[in-house]
Amino acid sequence: MDYKRKIQENIEKYLFKKRVIIIYGARQTGKTTLVKSILKKFSHKKTLYLDGEDPANIENLSNSNLESLKNLYTEIELLVIDEAQKINNIGRTLKLFTDHLPQLQVIATGSSSFELSNKIIEPLTGRKFEFYLYPIALNETIAANSRAKINLKIDEYLLYGMYPEVLNTKGELKKKILQELTGSYLFKDIFVFENIKNPELLRKLLQLIALQIGSEVSLHELATNLGVDKKTIDRYLDLLEKAYVIFRLPALSKNSRKEIVKKKKIYFYDLGIRNTLIQNYNPLNLRIDIGGIWENFCIAERWKFLSNLDKDFKMYFWRNYAGQEIDLIEEKESFFNALEFKFKEKKIKLPKKIQENYQIKNFSLIHRKNWWKLLS
Repeated sequence: MDYKRKIQENIEKYLFKKRVIIIYGARQTGKTTLVKSILKKFSHKKTLYLDGEDPANIENLSNSNLESLKNLYTEIELLVIDEAQKINNIGRTLKLFTDHLPQLQVIATGSSSFELSNKIIEPLTGRKFEFYLYPIALNETIAANSRAKINLKIDEYLLYGMYPEVLNTKGELKKKILQELTGSYLFKDIFVFENIKNPELLRKLLQLIALQIGSEVSLHELATNLGVDKKTIDRYLDLLEKAYVIFRLPALSKNSRKEIVKKKKIYFYDLGIRNTLIQNYNPLNLRIDIGGIWENFCIAERWKFLSNLDKDFKMYFWRNYAGQEIDLIEEKESFFNALEFKFKEKKIKLPKKIQENYQIKNFSLIHRKNWWKLLS
């Protein structure tokens, strides 16, 4: 099943504005399917798709001068360069396209942000629009399924995640696909471009994080458990964020004496990756980590929902030293939305202490029976 990706409409709004479109995302999230869908929609124009892993394309685009680029691409109106991070000097090439071939719209995709963005930030200053493609989002499944059908599949999403190929696969094959992803494939760019000397440390770090979802993470504790320094842990976490494996949620604090300030929570963009790292696909009714799983699921889905709609937002968690906490705080201009996540329905009130310091506009409790409130 092909899922209509929500960011496609946003991308199309920015086409032919004399800027390069950059689409970032982890491997296997559907970038190639997305750009080919865009090419199909604009088939009335002269289009061209180039695979950045093809040696011929690498040669043509790596060290090309302006004259050769004009000779090859003057007639093209919409050009896609898939896996563009594979191409040397891609930032310079994209700049030449933008500055000297005004009729040409270029879309470039990259499997991870760090290598591609390091190459393009300076050459493409003021010449690019950036988008991020994550695993399939709940609101993208609604177009192909009724709410009732999705309700029956939520438990499966919590166990096996939302990667396109996983969603389109049944039974034990889901585990096989996830095992391949969480082998070296998902982290291939980190190993290749960042010269990681200890891949096993990366895996052990992820496993520790996977066991702490929903809890505040201490860099000192992670470093101690793994026998390395805090700087190494922080660097690895940064790389994993840039590879779209995890994301960090900071603490919201205006009163540093009464509220948690320095600690962060770490979540996975996809729970299938998380559960595979710890090799736990047990049914949810047998899980002691169901609270953390549900919290991770809701925050990741909320992140994808807002990002796909190109919403301007900041996300935090909140906790004070008295033990009161809120799982997610969304900051929008001068007001805040508060969201709490519990797998089973409960009655929860917004803590008075947070109301004293922040203008909370909305407070929602999201549980297994009202998950669709994440999409509003």
